[in-house]
Amino acid sequence: MNSLPIIPLFPSGQIVATPGALRLLEQAKRCPVEFLSRHFRGDWGDLCPDDRTENELSLKHGFRLMSSYAIAGSKKIWVITEADRSATTLLLPEEY
Repeated sequence: MNSLPIIPLFPSGQIVATPGALRLLEQAKRCPVEFLSRHFRGDWGDLCPDDRTENELSLKHGFRLMSSYAIAGSKKIWVITEADRSATTLLLPEEY
């Protein structure tokens, strides 16, 4: 079965990841594309309602976008796209 291509809601810029994020993804046997594709589709993950609202505003007005996803147990990975859309970074909350 062919899947439809993902049409992102915004440009990604350069995609980068911190060593901690890469280590967690490897340990959890998860692929970064899974979380990037969710982020680019506007699935912000485990954000509170206020942060979701902020992302919707940011999407319309070109501000920074952030998603948070549970990986393994209580561990999370964040995906942040800069306001100028120059870069999208996968990182751990403690690396922010």
